[in-house]
Amino acid sequence: MMTDSRMKRGQEWLKTLLQLSGLSVDIKGEKEIAVAEDEESPEQDSYWLTIGETNLSLEQIEILTGPDGSVLDAIQYLANSILNLSQLQGEQASYTVELNGYRVRRDAQIRAIAEAAAQQVRFSGQEAEIKSLSSAERRQIHTFLKEFGDLETFSRGKEPHRHLVVRLAMESLRS
Repeated sequence: MMTDSRMKRGQEWLKTLLQLSGLSVDIKGEKEIAVAEDEESPEQDSYWLTIGETNLSLEQIEILTGPDGSVLDAIQYLANSILNLSQLQGEQASYTVELNGYRVRRDAQIRAIAEAAAQQVRFSGQEAEIKSLSSAERRQIHTFLKEFGDLETFSRGKEPHRHLVVRLAMESLRS
């Protein structure tokens, strides 16, 4: 099965990377069931690679997570870049690296930030800027706010000062 091999590759790659750092951990792999919004561009398969923290000290968990998840984001970026490097378009996959529930907690924070921005824009009619998000988090908010037909989102600025803008959708302004 193609799917399992991609997940296994991800697990082995991450396990090896962490072993090179002197950490012996188990990596749990899980396929994320994605809901395809439009059939033209089916979502690529997504896998969660969860680093088992049983053999890690609290300090090691903090180091691997990094300030604002920056180390976890870097590991995830590497995983996605390297694991998809020599793969054909249809064989590529998306990997989320999780540790100690960080992504799940951060996901809830990101949703709260997105909802607050949506309310602010609807109330004031002015655009709202959301700063200090990783590119993955910006993408998450873009996806989340797609459900709100009266709003639109886009990114502005250059890394590392790129931020997300939420505003009333142009169509809803005309009606």
